[in-house]
Amino acid sequence: MTSPNDLAVLLDQVSADRMTATVATLASDRMAGRRVGSAGGAAARTWLVDQLTVLDAEVRTEEFPVRAVPQVYEAPTVSWGDRGHAEELVFGRQVAIHPASADTSDRPRGALGVAGKDDPAGRWLVVPAEMSLFDAYRDTRSAAGLLVRRPVDAEGWQFTMLAGPDPGALPVLTLDPDTHHAVLAAATAGNGWLDGATPLRRDDVTGTNIHAGLRQPSPGGVDLLLTAHYDGVGDHPGLRLPGASDNATGVAVVLEAARILTAALPAGVGLSVALLDGEEVSALGSAHHATQLRAAGVSPLVINVDGAGRLDGAAAVEAGGPAHRLLAVLDQAGGHTGVPLAAGPVASDNRRYGGAGLAAVGIGAGMGGYHSPADTPDKVDPATLGAIARLVVATAHLVAAAPATLSSSIGDER
Repeated sequence: MTSPNDLAVLLDQVSADRMTATVATLASDRMAGRRVGSAGGAAARTWLVDQLTVLDAEVRTEEFPVRAVPQVYEAPTVSWGDRGHAEELVFGRQVAIHPASADTSDRPRGALGVAGKDDPAGRWLVVPAEMSLFDAYRDTRSAAGLLVRRPVDAEGWQFTMLAGPDPGALPVLTLDPDTHHAVLAAATAGNGWLDGATPLRRDDVTGTNIHAGLRQPSPGGVDLLLTAHYDGVGDHPGLRLPGASDNATGVAVVLEAARILTAALPAGVGLSVALLDGEEVSALGSAHHATQLRAAGVSPLVINVDGAGRLDGAAAVEAGGPAHRLLAVLDQAGGHTGVPLAAGPVASDNRRYGGAGLAAVGIGAGMGGYHSPADTPDKVDPATLGAIARLVVATAHLVAAAPATLSSSIGDER
């Protein structure tokens, strides 16, 4: 039976310094943003396998196919102007390439027009903020391309997405709100122009999950699976996207919890780790793994961590599958560790496991600079890393001793 004193000893072993060092390594230049199928992703994988091997885990990797990953292969050059003004836009801030864009390496120049209003032939059509891209495509005959508004983060960076709609036949550029407003005004006045390229190819690549078995469960015993995705959206030419909070922090928490728990869990409790690839392309790594688990008739309790960069109030918890018991123990662990919890969206690999019928919870504790150059290690709060690692350790340590049914104030949101 677990005692509060035993748990207190384990919680004292959590090292924020060790996790901070893990985040710095995964967000370093040599990892190049860790895009699925990239050299940077392979470098991260090699390093992570070494970290798990040190824990005396049985480590293996599992490959799966990933189709049509969008990759900017050179920084786009985009200029625009009107009668009294001309400027080149800054890639990553004022302009970026939409994932639905066609691949163009030349720079077609055309007059500006308003989508749904002006004759599209030869024009770059500015899509009003209230119009969807789908609606903008209704009349684009012989258009030069589309210009879409995209929000920026607190430091003025646009975010990068790998998952999204299928590519269309036209170049599509995204503009920050201020630039979009100015370009739309010029288009409405009928005196603006733009030229720009959209160098965006789509590559078929191989994703690779990392699996580590640390403890085998006894027949009918509790089996725990700790998961986090190690891939990021990857660097662009001349633009670093370190992926510190998303999701080097989750990986750091899982490694730290595994290090502590492998020698401390009660007898008969199983423990394994899955560090997942391809989360940024529709969570394909966890989809692949969840299918394998169901086919094998294995039903571990899944704890997934995505984003442990900066806790602002309560940590978000999302449950899927038959997670009532796991939620109840997580709630109890929050009380032991002093980490406030609240039901909230955690749109990550936990959804793939829950969708496969496994008891799964996702934990999220904030991330800054989402999918942008601003997601750097210095933005990660060591206290948040420590708090989420203690929460995971406490949950794992308590789960084997918990009654079969416990009430939870978090709620089972599915």
